[in-house]
Amino acid sequence: MNDQHLLYRVEDAVGIITINREQQRNAITPEAIDLFHTYLDQAENDERVRAVLITGAGDKAFCTGAQLAGGMATEGKDIFGSYANLLDRLAGFPKPTVARVKGYCLAGGMGFMLACDIVIAADDAKFGTPEVNVGLWPMMIGALIFRNVLRKKAMEMILLGERMTAREALDMGLITRTAPADGLDEEVNNVLKILVSKSPIGMRLGKLAFYEATDMPLKSALIHLSEKLKEVVGTDDAREGITAFIEKRPPVFTGR
Repeated sequence: MNDQHLLYRVEDAVGIITINREQQRNAITPEAIDLFHTYLDQAENDERVRAVLITGAGDKAFCTGAQLAGGMATEGKDIFGSYANLLDRLAGFPKPTVARVKGYCLAGGMGFMLACDIVIAADDAKFGTPEVNVGLWPMMIGALIFRNVLRKKAMEMILLGERMTAREALDMGLITRTAPADGLDEEVNNVLKILVSKSPIGMRLGKLAFYEATDMPLKSALIHLSEKLKEVVGTDDAREGITAFIEKRPPVFTGR
């Protein structure tokens, strides 16, 4: 098994990032954070890649957060700042992102999961923010939690530090769908097939536009998005999509 803390490969137009620390329940390290940045660069710049999948090695955990036993201490380097930048990069990534969650998804792993566009979890997965139990607080992760769920439910989860089921996570809005554990890969693959069939440039322009408009006042957001729509309408893919619809055939998108 490759001993890199993170692995990357491209398969069927999907860039697959795997947290590769199965024996440590895929706890993240400074090396993993650096590799995450590197692999996201590769996925963004590779025209073959139309979607990105993030998963963890093995069946026990997606990611259980930072390695607390000395793993996050690196002299002369702002690891927390690098992790914050990574969450921001992932949340605003121009290609669709999917998290495949099996086993435990805790602490910093919740940050990776919440930063993705779509989260598909096995129905026996477990979620939580246990930082409060060791005298800490989910700081950067909290920025994503409070953007995804109701404030009081989020605060209850953070203050109690309890683990929750996939059903509870789905009801809160932390994840987008669940699947039986033995059918998780099939569900993930079905979603990825749909994503890679869409227009790459249409999704890129759309994702970036909505990311930019998130915190704008309503009028400013509408004006901004109307300008971005002009860009989308002017693409070859938009013309192809409309033509294919009229001709009642599947579109052939080129990303231009």
